[in-house]
Amino acid sequence: MGIFGLLLGLLVLILYSWSIIWSYKDAERRGKPGWLVALIVALLSWPISLLVWLLVRPGVKAAYPR
Repeated sequence: MGIFGLLLGLLVLILYSWSIIWSYKDAERRGKPGWLVALIVALLSWPISLLVWLLVRPGVKAAYPR
């Protein structure tokens, strides 16, 4: 299990880090506090918290409102 476990752990760590960074950028783009969304995704039972953000996130704010 040695090397396989290490590689699997590394993959999970990379996925975890990417999801936090992505959720921050996504929240900022949608006009929400990115730091708060990233903190929630990081601390509240990941990956369920990431799935919750995907379900409740608001629409993208227009760069140039009409």
